[in-house]
Amino acid sequence: MARPGFDRLVAGLCTGAVGAVLCFDASRLSRNGRDWHHLLELCGLVGARVIDLDGVYDPCRPNDRLLLGMKGSFARFRELGSARQVLLSLAADKLHFPRPSDSKRMTAFDWTPIRYRNVISVLKNPFYAGAYIYGKSEHRTEIVNGRAQKTYGHGKPFEEWDVVLKDHHEGYIEWGEFERNQKQLAANAYGRVGDAKSGRGGQALLVGVLGCARCGRRLKVAYRGRSARVYRCDSPNLMLGAARCLTFGSSRVDPAVARELLRAVEPIAVDAATEAERLRMERVNERRHILELDLQKARYEASLAERRYAACDPDNRLIAAQLEKNWETALRRVEECQARLEPETRAIGQSAGADFVALAKDLETAWASPNVSMRSRQQLLRTLVVDIIADIDEAARDVILTIHWRGGQHSQLRVRKPKTGEHGCQTPGEALAVMRSMAARWPDEHIAASLNRMGMRTGQGKTWTAHRVSPLRRVHGIDAYLSAQKDGEWLTMRDAAAALGVAPHTIRRLTKTGVLPAVQVVPGAPYQIRLSDLESEAVSKAIARKGRPYRSASADPLPMFPDT
Repeated sequence: MARPGFDRLVAGLCTGAVGAVLCFDASRLSRNGRDWHHLLELCGLVGARVIDLDGVYDPCRPNDRLLLGMKGSFARFRELGSARQVLLSLAADKLHFPRPSDSKRMTAFDWTPIRYRNVISVLKNPFYAGAYIYGKSEHRTEIVNGRAQKTYGHGKPFEEWDVVLKDHHEGYIEWGEFERNQKQLAANAYGRVGDAKSGRGGQALLVGVLGCARCGRRLKVAYRGRSARVYRCDSPNLMLGAARCLTFGSSRVDPAVARELLRAVEPIAVDAATEAERLRMERVNERRHILELDLQKARYEASLAERRYAACDPDNRLIAAQLEKNWETALRRVEECQARLEPETRAIGQSAGADFVALAKDLETAWASPNVSMRSRQQLLRTLVVDIIADIDEAARDVILTIHWRGGQHSQLRVRKPKTGEHGCQTPGEALAVMRSMAARWPDEHIAASLNRMGMRTGQGKTWTAHRVSPLRRVHGIDAYLSAQKDGEWLTMRDAAAALGVAPHTIRRLTKTGVLPAVQVVPGAPYQIRLSDLESEAVSKAIARKGRPYRSASADPLPMFPDT
C-alpha cells in the first residue's frame, strides 16, 4: 500500500530538512517493525529527535534507542515465531540491554549484549501490553524438620493472578497480541505437552508434529547412528514402565509426507515463489540501503575529522595527536562499512537472474536442494499442517498417518512399515527394471553408465559401477549380456583375438569378409562371436595365410582385363 506521507517524512530526514519527529505513537506511524527500525536508523544518522507523549529521545544514545526499539521489537516475534530466533536477530543487530551493576539497588546499569532471558522477560511481561498486574507469584510454607519454612517467588498460572487491569496505560502491543504470544511460547516448550511445536531444525521432518493415536501424547525422535531416525511414543515406557505404544522409522514416512505436502502446495507454488522472492529482495535492498547510509555517515565523520586535524595548530601537539587518532579511527570505520557493504552488493548481483518460477514448477528439486535447511522445511510443514496423528496397522504392516490440514481438511496416508530385519538399503525398483531391460543387450559397464546418467543410485546412495551391477544382477536372477559371462560360449572381439593369439583388427577383418560369423543384438552394439566358430577350418586357414589378405573363393570370378 502506498504511503506518501510516510515516504515524505523519510525523504525529509534523508535531506536533513527534518530535525524532530513529533507523534502520539511513533511505532504505529511506521505500521511494521522493519519500517520502524529503518526510521530510527535515519533519525540516528542525521541526528533527529523522536518526540512522543512520554518524552524526547535521541536515537544516537543507547538507552533512548532501547526504549524506542522496544516499541517495534515485538514485530520480530510475530515474524519469527520463536524467542530463540528473536534473540539471534537482535544479537545480529548488536543490540545491547541494560543490566544492573549495583545488585538489587538498581541505581546504576551496564549495557551488555542481549541475552535469552532478556527476550523472554520482555515477551512475557504484561506491562508492555498496557496491563497492571498484581499477585503473579506467591509464597509457600512447608514443614522442614518440624519447623515452618517459607519460600517466595513461586509463579502462579495466569488464571490465578490476583489483579489484572487491562488498558491501564498505553502499551507497546494490544492485549490480544500478548495472549497470542503466550500461547506461542507455551507451544514452543518442547518439554511439555500441547500443540505442534515450532520448527527448530534437526534431521527429522515431523518432530513435534506427530501425535500418538493410542495415548494422545507427542511422539519423540530417537537417533541411531549417523542418519537413522526413529519416531516412538516413549511416555508410557518412561512414566509407567509399560511397552511403547508404537515405533517406526522416518526413512519412509518423512518422504511420503513431503510428497503429500508438495502435492498440496503445487497449485500455488509459482505465486508463492514469486512473492517470497519479492519479500527477500525487499529485505536485501533494505539491508544494503542501511549499510550505504552507515558508509555515508562514516565518510562524513572521516571528512570532519580530517578538517579538524587540518585546522589544528601544530604547536598543540597533544591536541593534534588526539585529532590524528580520531581521524584514523574514522578511516577504519569507513573500511569496516565498505567491507560490510561489498558482500551485500555481490549477493544482489548473483541472485538477480534466479528463475524462481521454473524452480517452483519442479518442487521436488527445490525441496531437496542442499541450500534449503531442515528448519525451513519444518516451518513450511507447520504453515499448512496443524498436526499428524500416527498409528500402526499391525496386520497390514502399514503406518497410518492422519494429516490435519489448516482450514479443517483431513487426509490419510498409509506407508508400508519394513519387516523386522529388513534394512532400508534396498536397490530401487526403477533401477532393477532398467537393469532387466538392458542386461540382454549391454554389458555391466554400459548398464552402470546408463544408471548414473539417469540419476539413480544404489541402495546405499552410491554411484553405479560394473562391480556393483554384476552381483546384484546375479542375486535377482537377471541373465547377463552374452559376452559378459566370461565362462560362457560367447566372446567379444577382444576375447576372440586373445584366444587365437592375433590382433583385434584381424578378427574385425575376418568378420567383415564373412569368414568368422559374428552377431549384433542391435545395430551399433558390440559383436558377439561363438567360441566354437573359432575352431572352423576357414578361420584356421585365414589366420595361417601370410602376405596377401585372405579372400574367399568365388564360383565365377570376374577377369580383371576382359577380352576386347
